[in-house]
Order: sequence, then structure tokens, then C-alpha cells
Amino acid sequence: MDQRTVLIPEGLAGERVDAAIARMFGLSRTRAAELAAGGHVQLDGRDVGKSDRVHEGGMLDVTIPRMADPLEVKPELHDGIRILHEDDAIVVVDKPVGVVVHPTVGWTGPTIVGHLAAAGVRISTSGAKEREGIVQRLDVGTSGVMVIAKSEHAYSVLKQAFRDRTPEKTYHALVQGHPDPSEGTIDAPIGRHPKHDWKFAVMNDGRPSVTHYSTLEAHRFASLLEIHLETGRTHQIRVHMSATKHPCVGDPLYGCDPILARRVKLDRQWLHAVKLGITHPDSGEWVEFESPYPADLAHALDVIRDTD
Repeated sequence: MDQRTVLIPEGLAGERVDAAIARMFGLSRTRAAELAAGGHVQLDGRDVGKSDRVHEGGMLDVTIPRMADPLEVKPELHDGIRILHEDDAIVVVDKPVGVVVHPTVGWTGPTIVGHLAAAGVRISTSGAKEREGIVQRLDVGTSGVMVIAKSEHAYSVLKQAFRDRTPEKTYHALVQGHPDPSEGTIDAPIGRHPKHDWKFAVMNDGRPSVTHYSTLEAHRFASLLEIHLETGRTHQIRVHMSATKHPCVGDPLYGCDPILARRVKLDRQWLHAVKLGITHPDSGEWVEFESPYPADLAHALDVIRDTD
């Protein structure tokens, strides 16, 4: 909180309050108007609005609240987050849908790092401030198992491991139709969509992206796939499956059938990180962690199975 008091000079006499504040304090006109609208501005001891006029020799008191940092980690428990494993080096969590891994601009909901902070779990301080300890991420609409580094040594080892693509990340995806062949590899570069900043697409000048899949179950309207990623691009599975005309069920961003999504009562992509295998950064042993299907995905799959 910044409290400032100034005398109005002759040169600003007759100016609007927001204009005077902007000129004297170096704030934007919009920010100055917000302060007045929020009751943070007084002229000669009385509250004034943004369009009121100031006079020479008037006493202007302005309180400037501290702006919230959108990337600040806010400790907050979330009932849906489960800790699957914790030791001195790592913490493994089961991330639910609707939760992001770390704070991002524009996101005001729960985060994994915020939950861990509230739960008293101290994680590595390596990495950018809002991404400390983060060695992998899952989209907000994707659920499942993921690992976070607690020690600085673990962060270094795991970060390099994910660069080298040695961890085994196994996903299950329910996609529309029946991929042909039923088992295969999609090797197609992915880049940012040329018309939509929030989407990605197969692009000739994109980054190399490789997805391996096999069919676990084939049903009338959809197929359950097991997927292994050779690379880890943003939205990779969703983009690759959409490019093959088999988008994830419930994924409107990448072309799902909205009628089928409503039938299975799904409002997010059917995509779940079911297993993660890593070399433990301290012991050097291979360890694996698994996450069961959450209720919404399990229900959707049951509906698909019942349509056969």
C-alpha cells in the first residue's frame, strides 16, 4: 500500500482528478480513474471521483494499493488433488481436471504448486519463480499423474531426464471412430495455429512431434487408445488425433462431435495420464506411479461401452 499526499500546483488547476493523478504520479489515466472509482482518492479530506476538478493549493491524498502479481503462488488447498507419493526428492500428484500446474497470466483458479504450498510440501526453488520445481506439465483439461521436484538435485536430474525423453509417460485417450491402422505412430510437426493463438496445429514449419498409439478397445462410436509420447509438445495428443480425424471425445477445441460429448456428459477432452515411470533422482531405481480414471471419464467410457 502506497500513501501519497501532494499539493495541487497552479499548472494543474481545473484539471480532472484522473488527469492530475496521472501527470503527478506517472500512472496511466485508466489506473488513476480506477483509484478514484475505488475510493482511494481524497481532495481536501473528502472523497472525489475521477471527473471532479482539482484546484490550486488543494491537498490531494492518493492511496495506491499493491497490485496483485498474477504469477504469485497462492497457498490454497484443493480437495481434488491427491498426493500419490512423497519422499525427500520428489512428490507425485494425481492432478484433477480444472487445475493448472503453476500460476499463469489470466488464471485465477487452483494450482498444483498452490495446493502443495498450503499442504506444507516444500518443493525445489530451481526454475522461474512461478514454475519452481516443475519438470513436467499437464493441460488444465487433462487429468492424471505427474511428478514435481522437491530437492534442487532432483530438479536438475529430472529436468535433464525429460529433455532426454527417458521418463515413460502413458496416456489413455478415448477418440472418435477407429484409427486405421489400429496401432501406429504419428510423426507430424506441431506449431502454433496461424489464426488462433490459443490453438496448435500440424504445421510444416512446426517442431518435431511423435506420438505412438495402440487400440485397447474398439466400440461403435469411439476407441480407447494407449498413447506414449516420444516428444512433449503442448496439446500434442489432441492435435495429432484431430489431424487424423479422430479427435478426443469431448474436445471442442480440436473438433469433437458435440452431440457425442453431450451423450456421454463430458465437457472436457477424454484424456488421462494413467502412468508415469522415471528413474528416481536419488536412488537411481526405476519407479512407476499410476492414476485411475476420474469419475467423469469412467462414466463416459461406460456409456460408450454400453452402446455396442
